[in-house]
Parts: sequence; structure tokens; C-alpha cells
Amino acid sequence: QVQLVESGGGLVQAGGSLRLSCAASGRTFSTYAMGWFRQAPGKEREFVASISWSGGRIYYADSVKGRFTISRDNVRNTVYLRMNSLEPEDTAIYYCAADITGFGATSRYAYSYWGQGTQVTVSS
Repeated sequence: QVQLVESGGGLVQAGGSLRLSCAASGRTFSTYAMGWFRQAPGKEREFVASISWSGGRIYYADSVKGRFTISRDNVRNTVYLRMNSLEPEDTAIYYCAADITGFGATSRYAYSYWGQGTQVTVSS
């Protein structure tokens, strides 16, 4: 019913920047909260950032606060994750997710729809 497609992943050296995009289907995109999660090998999928349906509430994981910026464009049905000052520890598959409640929870279990993921690799 809702399709999410991430793009923008790739290789970057430590200290560099990258911007991820997530394009969503459906006219109701603007009512969803959107989140970014990431998962590294051998680790649980962890919360990165979220943004409410209006864009007025934003939350970041402590590990990325001050370095990453989440934003959304409801006209284009797209959410972005700008990542600055990247570190090797940021290497993971990054997933876009939609929370139909609109609040932008930090738990993966609040999100009903997920993208396929995009690989981000940060070299030292």
C-alpha cells in the first residue's frame, strides 16, 4: 500500500558528508511521521532520526545528534537524511520507515512501512 524507496547511499571517507533520500508513494505521505534506522552486521536495527508529519517535531539518536539532519518535503513526498562528519561507526544499511500515527516514535515497532535499505560505508 505504501512504498518507500531509499537512495543516496555509497562510499565516503571519514569526515565526509552524504545525503540520503526516501521517496514515498501515496497522497497521505504528509500525515506520516518518517524515521531513519540503521543496521550494522551483528547488531540490532537502531533508531537514527525521525520527523513528525508537520515537520515540527524532530528527534535524533544521541550518536548522530549534531551531525545528521532529517527533513521532509511533503510536496515531493520525500524525506531526507543529511549526514555530516561521518565516522566509520556510521557504516550500516540505512532504512527509511513510515509511522502512520504521525508522531515519530523512536522504536522500530511503531513503523508500519519500510524501504529496502541503502548501504552507507565510511572508510577510515
